[in-house]
Amino acid sequence: MNKWKFAFFALAGTVLFAILLVVFLATRPVDGVNFAESSKGENEVKGNVLVVQTTRKELESISKKYLKDAGSPLPLDFTIGDDIQLKSTLKVFYTEIDISMNFEPIVDEKGNIILKQTGMNVGLLNIPPETTMKIMRDTVDFPSWISIDPNKAEIYIDLSRINIASGSRIKAKELDLPKDKILLEVIVPGA
Repeated sequence: MNKWKFAFFALAGTVLFAILLVVFLATRPVDGVNFAESSKGENEVKGNVLVVQTTRKELESISKKYLKDAGSPLPLDFTIGDDIQLKSTLKVFYTEIDISMNFEPIVDEKGNIILKQTGMNVGLLNIPPETTMKIMRDTVDFPSWISIDPNKAEIYIDLSRINIASGSRIKAKELDLPKDKILLEVIVPGA
């Protein structure tokens, strides 16, 4: 066999192996996620309760400030409309692919927020939501109060772990984005 034919087949085999390896790693099952447990003392903060009503735009602005203050810059942007939309780009083979994910916010019994994925666009590719969320979890350095569960296609925001001045804590009461009605409880410790 000619040495050029051998070199061609060796190179083609290497490229095919690399592509299959990337597909395998991108589609393998994801590990489970353990959400950070809030201590009982954090959930049972005693004090005065203020109920704050805000709008989608105000909540978006406040959220962006707290994410910025949390430290690492996030390579994604989000907007709050009738739902919550995260937008980012993924660099694959020197090409940037636009990614957008839509989430419905749900308030749990502890006053924390669960973002349940309702839609996703990854350029023209059809990638399972679990894979995209696994990539986001593994590549983005989120603050400690944000956990991502790719298996459930959810993002968990533990509001009890956000540091607010004077030891105050915040809980979500109601998030009705289509009606632009957002109620939050701010618990200020008593004297």
